Amino acid sequence: MHFLPIIAFMLFGASAVNAAMPDDSYIAGYAAGILKHQFQIDAPALIVRNGTITIPADKVSAGDRAKVVQILSEIPGVARVEVGEHAVQRSVATASVPDKEITPKKSTPAIDSTMLATGLLPEGHLFKPLLADPRWAHFSAAYRNYVGNEIDGNNNGSVSFGETIPFYRANIGQSIVQWEAGIQAAVFSDFNLGASSSDLINTDFIASAYSSMRAKNASAFARIYHQSSHLGDEFLLRKLTNLERVNLSYEGIDLKLSYELPYGVRVYGGGGGIFHKEPSTIKPWSVQYGMEFRSPWRIESAAMRPIMAVDVKNHEQNNWNADISARAGVQFDNFQTFNRKFQVLAEYFNGNSPTGQFFREKVEYIGLGLHYHY
Repeated sequence: MHFLPIIAFMLFGASAVNAAMPDDSYIAGYAAGILKHQFQIDAPALIVRNGTITIPADKVSAGDRAKVVQILSEIPGVARVEVGEHAVQRSVATASVPDKEITPKKSTPAIDSTMLATGLLPEGHLFKPLLADPRWAHFSAAYRNYVGNEIDGNNNGSVSFGETIPFYRANIGQSIVQWEAGIQAAVFSDFNLGASSSDLINTDFIASAYSSMRAKNASAFARIYHQSSHLGDEFLLRKLTNLERVNLSYEGIDLKLSYELPYGVRVYGGGGGIFHKEPSTIKPWSVQYGMEFRSPWRIESAAMRPIMAVDVKNHEQNNWNADISARAGVQFDNFQTFNRKFQVLAEYFNGNSPTGQFFREKVEYIGLGLHYHY
């Protein structure tokens, strides 16, 4: 019975992936409009073929190039954006004559749709956020209703404050491979909304130094991190006589690999271990894997697109039992404000609690949350 929501979730995702995709003429008109209104670029030579946008390099300044690629890659149905020194005019998808190939005298490497601006404190992330990971650093607020076992009351509120901040990004030579380094930090707090003063139950502090890489649709994220967990004062006063408090604190290292498939589907997996841990009896190893769907089409009147994700973690400490987190809802895009993403997501969780002090407790909840990613 616990897996019925997951099965329904995946069936809905399969139907969404098979939705009709925008054609090349739609993409060409959309791209031309963005170039004209946001960058004051007239691009009559803009070419779209099988979802790939090609723009002559002389139409886009070097300073705008990365931003143009980033924004055009968000258009529904776009598989790739290329900016070449000598873009060759090709027939569109509806043409009946074969393409005429021309070899330019000199060219520059095409810029892939996933290449971002380089330098100090750049925008964007090479490794996209994990949408259903309960401990991915971002800003959020959620209501959770526990079904059966709970950590403190059936009605809980959960908030998080944090972000992944790249300090520096660069290309590797003349290749399309990019790397970045930065910090990831967040605070996660849970509250008992049924208590008279909405008592604080637990707060987890997570801070890490990370490095990530990306080449086309493949990306990787590695970090070394610290986590500590602290119970709330009101919770301790109420539970003092029957509570076994754990001084939970440890450092760890992990690695995640990700690959983005066509039509907005993404798969990822990885694992890691912890060290310098308290209590010392905690078993160190864990694995994590999942799948996401970010719709390549959206409702233009609200700049809104459907998204969904399933994240699974298995911890050696809990006999490798699966902790399943599933989320589904909509994302509101805003291209004008640093490409921020605001999401409204229904959520379901079944497994050992992600709340630090209660990692040994089996819980199940459903909820609704607001999530904000930079």
